[in-house]
Parts: sequence; C-alpha cells; structure tokens
Amino acid sequence: MRELIERYTVDKEALDQFYNVPHSTISMDRRQRFTECWLRQLRQVAFDDLDVEGRVDYHLLRNHIEETLTHIDLERHRLDQLSHTLPFLRELVALEEERRTMVPASAEELASRLKAIADAARGAGEKLEAAGEATDRPPLPQLEQARQATEAVLPVLKSWHAHYAGYMPEYAWWLREPYKEARAAIKACGKALTKAIGGTDKLIGAPIGREALEEAIRRQFIPYGPEDLIAIGERELAWCTERMLEASHELGCGDDWRAAIELVKQRHCPLGQQHRLVEELACEAIRYVDEHELVTIDDLCRETWYIDMIDEKGQKHLPFLGYGGQKILVSYPTDGMGHEAAKMAVRANNEHMVRAVTHHELIPGHHLQIYMGERHRAYRRIFHTPFLSEGWCLHWEMLLWDRGFARGPEDRVGMLFWLMHRCARITVSLRFHLGEMTPEQMIEYLIERVGHERGSATSEVRRYIGDGYGPLYQCAYMIGALQMRALYREMVTDGPMTDREFHDRVLREGAIPIEVLRAAIRDDLLGAEFHPQWRFAG
Repeated sequence: MRELIERYTVDKEALDQFYNVPHSTISMDRRQRFTECWLRQLRQVAFDDLDVEGRVDYHLLRNHIEETLTHIDLERHRLDQLSHTLPFLRELVALEEERRTMVPASAEELASRLKAIADAARGAGEKLEAAGEATDRPPLPQLEQARQATEAVLPVLKSWHAHYAGYMPEYAWWLREPYKEARAAIKACGKALTKAIGGTDKLIGAPIGREALEEAIRRQFIPYGPEDLIAIGERELAWCTERMLEASHELGCGDDWRAAIELVKQRHCPLGQQHRLVEELACEAIRYVDEHELVTIDDLCRETWYIDMIDEKGQKHLPFLGYGGQKILVSYPTDGMGHEAAKMAVRANNEHMVRAVTHHELIPGHHLQIYMGERHRAYRRIFHTPFLSEGWCLHWEMLLWDRGFARGPEDRVGMLFWLMHRCARITVSLRFHLGEMTPEQMIEYLIERVGHERGSATSEVRRYIGDGYGPLYQCAYMIGALQMRALYREMVTDGPMTDREFHDRVLREGAIPIEVLRAAIRDDLLGAEFHPQWRFAG
C-alpha cells in the first residue's frame, strides 16, 4: 500500500502541475478520469491479505480518492455559477489551454477571440453597474467569488500574452491592442464587482450547506452530525466558563469574568520586546516537556526554529501567534498602525495569553509535529487533516492544564481564554455553513462568549469564512483535541503506554484522521467496509 500511495501522489502532483489553469473544464475532466482510474485500481487490491498498517493505508487512500471526486463536482458547480457572472471566463481559459497543448491558431483568429473576451468583460461590468441593488443581482458570495476569479485569470492572460509577444512576427500587428483592451476590460469588471460587494474588506463568505457539511464530517471519520458537534462545543464552553469564574473570583473580580480577562490583557510587555517574551516562553515549554518525559525531541528540531513578526496587513487575518514552517509568527503593534488597532493588538497578545499558546505553535506543537511528519511515514502527507494537526496542539494545551502548568489565576485565565475560543469556533463556523449565522453575528458571539477584542474577532471571522481554510478547519481544533484526549485516556491513563510512548507513536503515524490513527495504535484489523463509529465525546 505504501508503494501504491507514493505512486499515486507523484502522479497526482505531475497532473496538478500541468493542469493548473484556474477554472479549467479540461483540468476537471482530466483529474476526474485520473481519480476514477485510481479508484478502480484500488479496488483490485487484495484487501484480506493486508496487515494492520496496510488496511489503515487502504482506507486512507480510498477516502481521499472519493473525497477528491466530490471536490471536482463542487468545482464544476462553482464554474457554472461563475460563468453566468463572467461570460468571458471559459473562453479566456481556453486560450491558455490551447497554447499549452500547442493547438495551431492564426494571429488574426486570436485577435478576434481577444476582442470577444474584451466585449464580454465590458458587458459584464456594465451589467453590474446597471443592476445596482436589484433583487435579481447574484448574491454577494457569488459576486465575491467572481471578483477573486478576475484576479486569478489576469496572470493567465499575461502568461498567454508573454508566449507570443516578440516571438510571433504578426503578433504586434494583430494582437497588441486587443490584448490591452481585454486586460483593461477584465480589470474594469473586477472593479465593478468590488464596488458591487462594497469593497475588498467586507466580510463575505459562501456557506456550503447542510448536505456538503455532513459529507465533509463523514470524510473525517467522525460519527456525529453538525448539531451534535455544536452541542459538544457548547458543553465544553460551559465547563470553561465555570473555570473562568473560579479564576475571576481569585483575582477579586467576582462573577465578572470579563473583568478578569480585562485585568490580564493589561499584562503585556513593552513595545519592541514581544519577540523576547515569545522566545522565553518557547524555551520554558521545551524544558517542561523534557523534565516530565512527555515526548521525544530531536536536537535538530530544538535548533531549527526562529521568530518572525507579522506586518500590519498580515494582522488583519492573523491577529495572534501563528506557525509558518520552522518559524513562529508574532503579532504586535507596528509603527504604522492607528491608535485603536495598536491598542487591540497589544492587549490581545498579552503575556498570559501568549504563554498559553506558544507551545501550541512550536514545541511540543506544530514545529515538533511537522518535523516528525517529514521523517516518519511522510507518504501519508496527502491525508493531512486539521483534526489531528490542530487537535494535537490543543491536546497539549489541555494536558498542560491538567498537569498544573499555570502559575496562578492569571495564567489560568490566559489558558481558558483560548480554550473558550476553540469551543466558540465550533459554533460560529458550523452555524455559518448551515446558514444560521451571519459574519456580524459570528463577531458578536466571539466578543460576548469569549471576550475578544472587536478587531481580533473581525480578523478571526474573516479567516473562518474565506477560501483559505476548509469549512471544518475551525471546528477541528476542539473536536480533534477531544478525540486525542479520549485516545490518551484509553492508551495512557487507563492503558499500557507512558506519555512519551504515546506521543512518540502518534507523531510517527502522520496527521491522519484520528479514528484511523486509533486503529493503528491499537493494532485493530479494520474491515473492508469500515465506517466511523467511535463515540469519543461521551
């Protein structure tokens, strides 16, 4: 199975590198044929002859292939929607595809096609301008997707132009002006779309709906529905709020836990010193896991991480710490920020809240996890899931809470703030995709139930509803951590493994769906028709 997965991966990468023109029907058709061919090949595997690891890999590959086919269907549906708003899109993409496959064409013919693209783009922009707030205008999420599509196809047109300009003798005569006209018309259409949606900073996302959400959950080998997961998140949030009240009383704030958070937010370091604070906290976490023999850390892993600061633009999407591949990304005020933005940034990144999650991003969190994933069963990287990648890191936050890592009530407030944040993410993200919550309601929920700064809450929601993350990514933190917590209890608290044995074994299996990981660790011989059934949140 490993050799099969490795061959599938390199074949898929080769195909994706060649068929990489955005919004391409030819690309969708070819990827679908490729994926269906591999599904037929997988069905020919003698499943009964596979051992535990082989059966785990079989189910991972089958799930991945079936999920890919579903995504291709969704791409086709989105392209159909975009083509109504951008009638020039398919023809522009066809120009680049024909160039790559060396379909012969005369300069005169290409000029006519460019002229038609320019006319269609101009007409689409004029139609948007005329529509105003008309009820028959496409919904805002569809308009935002169209705006993004205009940005994506402009480089395609530029690449197409660069292939001919200066090389085809008659190009300058026939195509120089039609190219400029087409490019200008597409840019103008993009501006009309930006105006129609109210600017690029407006919070716009496209809920995927119940059916697609349930399918996505099933593909993560999780036997719960959206409402079940929301209920789990609300239950965990209630527990965290109770603990927050206890810490609030210790700090003299009584039942006003928001006052306790406000008190903690005042404990921040001077400007220009945040990177020093993060370095100290990272080293503290490494010493702790070493002293308590919780996980193995290679010397090279300890050596190869560093700190980078996030600029003002980046903080619109990432207002807190983040991991960027061997580096921890740190948010703090920049000298170009306005007063209110700087104030929110410094408060949101106070000492106690940063201490609570520095280990999440570095060691024993993402840095250690990715370091190990590149060295153990790296062939499973295509099965990556945030339920393990993020669940692993939040599991450590919970484990350190259990072990008394907090130095006092201020640290507990910092830790609880992030736990409450991850609980709330389940509710806001799933209810958004069910069509039950707007972006504005999501922001208010994070402010009211977690204690976020408005700017931070807005940045969070902007990321949740954008195309950069899957619909389950935000939900994956807490749900994945609860899966890890249940597996830890089963294998360590009530089982035969030590902390170090358990954590080392998890790291060596790769960031795969956790019910499948559980089968690997328990040496369960999965059946051919294995389906998710582990009720981990009992």
